[in-house]
Amino acid sequence: MHYATLGTTDLQVSRLGFGGMSLGDDMAADRRLLDEARAGGITLFDTADLYEHGRNEELFGTAFRHCRAQVVLATKVGNQRRPDGQGWDWNPSGAYIRQAAEASLRRLQTDYLDLYQLHGGTLDDPLDEVVEAFERLREQGKIRHYGISSIRPNVIRRYVPGTGLSSVMLQLSLLDQRPLEAVLPHLAAHGVGVLARGALAQGLLVGKPAREYLNQPVGAVQAAAAAVAAVAKRLQRPPAEVAGRFVLDTPGVTATVLGIRTAAQLAEALQLARSAPLPPDVRHELLQAAPANTYQEHR
Repeated sequence: MHYATLGTTDLQVSRLGFGGMSLGDDMAADRRLLDEARAGGITLFDTADLYEHGRNEELFGTAFRHCRAQVVLATKVGNQRRPDGQGWDWNPSGAYIRQAAEASLRRLQTDYLDLYQLHGGTLDDPLDEVVEAFERLREQGKIRHYGISSIRPNVIRRYVPGTGLSSVMLQLSLLDQRPLEAVLPHLAAHGVGVLARGALAQGLLVGKPAREYLNQPVGAVQAAAAAVAAVAKRLQRPPAEVAGRFVLDTPGVTATVLGIRTAAQLAEALQLARSAPLPPDVRHELLQAAPANTYQEHR
């Protein structure tokens, strides 16, 4: 397993993070999966209060309460469940962030969060209020660092520079190269860590039937998947490893967070985490097969 420092923080994280969003069908099996992930060297575990109505956090809390200091727990805030349980509303108010943090701490059975992330963000958010809430939680020792999970460059630029933001979680893959245009260089210039999700492009790069993706036509998706398959065959590596290495090898990326639901997916993730970088000519080949796309909104 390889590890890296998240931005300018003191957090050492595994370069492969475990995304818990898909867990929840079988608590016993999920618990075993989390135990095996930690035994395999994964230290970064990402969840959110929104997932499974908080049960995802409860699962993490049960799994890691006996080894809390050995893992980096990241969770998210901002999506407030409606009283009737039917959906949620965006609420980035300082009062709600502080209230939600207390609830996440209880569910995670811990007295501090390593990374607390705003789960989205808009240009209309009360930026000063959001930052004040995070800073107060940090002063109280309830969170160590804070970040945002956003794919919106205009929102990211509101937070970087000028706040104590430590990380940004964004979407990146061979089929979603939008962050390469400006976001990743901007974050790198300001020492902000990057957690990349979506490396497999919802499975489209590793065998799922092609369909339009992020306004890219089916043909473009097929060409990218074919390039991944060809490289995988030539290098004798699994396609998921090739697609994942494209993200891990991208300058500025601290770690990639994969949604893991099965033992087979965990095995693939661990193999990726221990793999060697792609040769530069192979990366160039992949980039040639998948023309860069750019942000059309939220610029």
